[in-house]
Amino acid sequence: MKNPLVIVESPTKAKMITNFLKKKYKVIASKGHVFDLPQKHLGVNIKNNFKPSYKILPGKEKIMEEIKSAIIKASDIYVATDYDREGEAIGWHIIESAKVDPKKVKRIVFHEITQAAIEDAIKNPRSMDGNLVDAQQSRRILDRLVGYQISPLLGKNVRKGLSAGRVQSVTLRLIVERENEIKDFKSQEYWTISVSLEKNQEKFNAELVSKSEKKYQTTISHELFAEKYNIKVTSIKTEKEANAILEDINNGEFIVNSVDRSERVRNPLPPFMTSTLQREAINKLSFNSARTMSIAQRLYENGFITYMRTDSLDISAVAQKQAKDYILKNFGKEYLPPKTRFYKTKSKSAQEAHEAIRPTDVSKNPESLSLEKDEQKLYKLIWLRFIASQMSSAIVNAVSVDIKVKDYMFHSTGSSMKFDGYLKVYPEDLKDTMLPDLIVGEKVKSENIVPKQHFTEPPPRYTEASIIKTLEERGIGRPSTYAPTVSTLKHRGYVNIEKMKLIPQDVSFTVIDILKKYFPEIIDINFTAEMEEKLDMIAEGKVEWIKMITDFYNPFSKTLDNAKANMENVKKVIETTEKCEKCGSIMVIREGRFGKFMACSNFPKCRNTMSIDKEGHKIVPEVTNEKCPKCGMSMVVRSGRRGKFLACSGYPKCKTTKNLDSEDKNGIQKEQSTE
Repeated sequence: MKNPLVIVESPTKAKMITNFLKKKYKVIASKGHVFDLPQKHLGVNIKNNFKPSYKILPGKEKIMEEIKSAIIKASDIYVATDYDREGEAIGWHIIESAKVDPKKVKRIVFHEITQAAIEDAIKNPRSMDGNLVDAQQSRRILDRLVGYQISPLLGKNVRKGLSAGRVQSVTLRLIVERENEIKDFKSQEYWTISVSLEKNQEKFNAELVSKSEKKYQTTISHELFAEKYNIKVTSIKTEKEANAILEDINNGEFIVNSVDRSERVRNPLPPFMTSTLQREAINKLSFNSARTMSIAQRLYENGFITYMRTDSLDISAVAQKQAKDYILKNFGKEYLPPKTRFYKTKSKSAQEAHEAIRPTDVSKNPESLSLEKDEQKLYKLIWLRFIASQMSSAIVNAVSVDIKVKDYMFHSTGSSMKFDGYLKVYPEDLKDTMLPDLIVGEKVKSENIVPKQHFTEPPPRYTEASIIKTLEERGIGRPSTYAPTVSTLKHRGYVNIEKMKLIPQDVSFTVIDILKKYFPEIIDINFTAEMEEKLDMIAEGKVEWIKMITDFYNPFSKTLDNAKANMENVKKVIETTEKCEKCGSIMVIREGRFGKFMACSNFPKCRNTMSIDKEGHKIVPEVTNEKCPKCGMSMVVRSGRRGKFLACSGYPKCKTTKNLDSEDKNGIQKEQSTE
């Protein structure tokens, strides 16, 4: 073996592997995908068994020539792209383009970029997996057939720049339907009654739960949501009813009726997979899903964590041994469970036999590494979660007390930590709520009985974390699609994010109504999940990809023809009394990706626009005393997507702008040009 070649996607990955193989192999990076479907047209030959027309991506010509040249000189070719369908497809495209003899190609896969993993992969190569390639190609073709044929209809009839997608549109439907549920929710009044009790100057609270063994607490299913949302309430519906209970209890003695002491075991959470990592990073680090995956990619390529696109909870025996040794050394034998912990994923989308996301070397604790700030935070989260997953359960002392007054029963609970176990490294929000040492039959002093009014609340808006959880539970999309899906909804102006909540914009309701009318199957949640299952079956070699696409496209093409012929134009253009300052035409209010704005009705001949406020009135630029450094005209305050800024009043002849909030060392605002 004189000139073995290893092909990867990432330059960082290439550098790491080169060092591990001691420069005995030439390692070359494709820098991601080299081929893809064309951007400006469908690129799928519907009449010829949906044959895709792959094109080399702009700017990748030189890289591909370098790879071809290296392949010609190579004695053996190892494809070491990522261990998933996407990685399989990247390698396949390169090999196909270079017209390589399949006998020379060896596919190597690994979950982590470490010396042991790379050396083991080199010793155990396999052939390229055509089923995985077919599955990835099928997904790409399906998404292209849907997106590139529905999106233009939305652009023509609703608003320019809109897009539709097989997973994207179902996700938007979930967000819109949740918003409709919130709008239609009818709140119900109910009351609770609590009492402050005391024994030996130790105070605690108890809540009314029943009268003569008839419980006040109940659960209702709101009429709009059937059994989807169970809302906890009480049967005390009015203040009058609450006051009647208070009057009945008045002057009664509070006597301990029962005391139940027990130990409760809290088991650790499993290590991360893609969806749970994204959700926890949102909740604990305030990283959005796209940011999380970008950071995780860097950690993976630099050899710190295992592959980050996974729906598996498997852990290698080597990693479990590392964790066991670390826990034993740093925390003691009592923090090791009696048996090694194994976890099984509940995800409907579980596919390739990846590992969970974990550190590649447990001994590299977060404090021992010099990483960028965000990388440090995410690595620490992954490291702690993995260590905790292999530790002993926590044990909590729990006390449950019933206290009787006349025919009424009040209930109180308390807890304290007996053994922290995994909580030592991965704390959860558990607060000790201590109760005094109570004895059945004894009286306790009551200080204050308090009735409190409540109103049932609608289900919460989705957050990025909760929509990802829902997609995973419903089997919609795959680990690699969650972050891009949410990013697309934000980028296309379908949703805004306020206080972590995904708030659908007006256009979202219009689009979902149209898609429900003309493409009901495309945004049907069960149908979308079934398509994912069929893609999995292609990956397993159980379904032929052309048949699957054909079965989908035949009915879809008919609904597409119907939509093209009958979809109504609902573009909202509102005329105003304003005149265009450039050509004198009437200004109209239009809606764009970033909200409503005023535009010249003579578009596209005149492209003048104005910003407007929430009431639809134009925002008049505020003239300042500052002069433009280029032409000497007055600078005015304008508003843009990123807030207010200074702009030359001579626009569009002069396009000088300045930031309002940044100054250079001399106290002069920095200039920027829109040219």
